Amino acid sequence: MKKKTATIIRWGILILAACFIILGIVTEEPVLILQKAVRVCLECIGIG
Repeated sequence: MKKKTATIIRWGILILAACFIILGIVTEEPVLILQKAVRVCLECIGIG
């Protein structure tokens, strides 16, 4: 594989990853994950 092709593929994957991260933030996924993590932690401690 040529160096130019490898560079294009790397940039394409980077842009795709950034798009998925932005999509997750827009759909409020971090908030849901944090809520689930808190719930699991409280269950392990025995409070929840």
